[in-house]
Amino acid sequence: MWASARNYCFVALFGLALISPRAHGGTLTITSSPAGATVEIDGVVVGTTPCEVKLPGGYFHKTKNVFGERLEHPMVARVYKEGYTVQEIKLTEGPFEWVALNGRDRGRYWLVKKTHVPLVLEPVSTVFNSHTRMSIALETGGAPSKELPIENIIDIANAAVVKLHDSGGWGTGFLITSTGVIATNHHVVEGHASISVGLSNGTQLFGRVVYTDRKTDLALVKVEGQGFPHLKLAELSEVHAGQTVVAIGNPAQGMQNTVTKGIVSAVGPKPDAGNGTWIQTDAAINPGNSGGPLLNTRGEVIGINTQKRFTEHGTSDADDRPLQGIGFALSSSDLLQILQRFYPDTGPSVPSLEAQPTGSGSVVISCESAGAEIYVDGRFVGQTPSTIPLPTGSHHVVIKAAGKKEWECDLEVVKDSQLSLHPVLE
Repeated sequence: MWASARNYCFVALFGLALISPRAHGGTLTITSSPAGATVEIDGVVVGTTPCEVKLPGGYFHKTKNVFGERLEHPMVARVYKEGYTVQEIKLTEGPFEWVALNGRDRGRYWLVKKTHVPLVLEPVSTVFNSHTRMSIALETGGAPSKELPIENIIDIANAAVVKLHDSGGWGTGFLITSTGVIATNHHVVEGHASISVGLSNGTQLFGRVVYTDRKTDLALVKVEGQGFPHLKLAELSEVHAGQTVVAIGNPAQGMQNTVTKGIVSAVGPKPDAGNGTWIQTDAAINPGNSGGPLLNTRGEVIGINTQKRFTEHGTSDADDRPLQGIGFALSSSDLLQILQRFYPDTGPSVPSLEAQPTGSGSVVISCESAGAEIYVDGRFVGQTPSTIPLPTGSHHVVIKAAGKKEWECDLEVVKDSQLSLHPVLE
């Protein structure tokens, strides 16, 4: 759904190249400040910084003969460390074309741009500050807003919807805080440490990619400034089939901030689309709409427009029947779960402390399985690592991660205390 002048595809892991006995032609070194950050390349964890990866020589320069190994897909590194923003960088340039001596066989290849990639990781506290946390918590909680005419929804939302673009294509995002945090899809910013941000009034800003998550296809971009117009996020409980929705984005061949209207067709998991909870809609979603908001009639974001199915089997065969009115948005609850890592007070799913006369404490929960789900007293409250505020008294904590056995315990929270849990999931 990222609009582009070039054909783009997602490619499988390159893990075999890392262990090939011929992978001794060159070394790719990735370092970070601070050190000790986890390094993923194309979704495979390859080590911690400083990290050295052995690659075939043909990955660094054009091969000299037909037997040389070529890199047949782009490579992207993702570097992350607890307490710091995520850095994602495209390691390769290309594609280039090769032609065999017979003049008939041909193909494409990519080259690694540099042998040493130094990165500086920025502390989360400098990007996601406490003032913004309280702003989000107030806006996502409380009584629901009244329903609005479609024209009013567009007037409110347009100023917060942005166009994200680089030399290769563009997509959509939307501001979620007054301090310049933008939500979008991972595939819109994949491989970029920065991206150009176009506001609806024509202003162009420099955006830093501060968080990416390939598994949920979500990302956060930060622009400098204060007082930005921004959108409210609605919980998944506010979404139901038949509900009127509005999508805003920047489709290919269309104008900036194009508006389409439809209904919610269905809500639920869809494993073939990806992790999370999906909202199916018949509102028109086209390439370039990726990362834009799906809004309810109160002007609140209920989803992030992500995918559109054009044909039954996804091919160009004559017998592959076209599909009509089937688009998908990832629910805003999936975005809220990510935001809770940086803004622990985000959303009503975090237990409220305002009505607790006996006081409160907190519990810091981390484990080897980053992103594991945390449930307190049967309610989802965030993902690891997180600091969870809790009222005094007894609480039952459950930690869940895919493919792992659930971990649970009972704990007693004392006023002004801070507990630490580091469960090991088997």
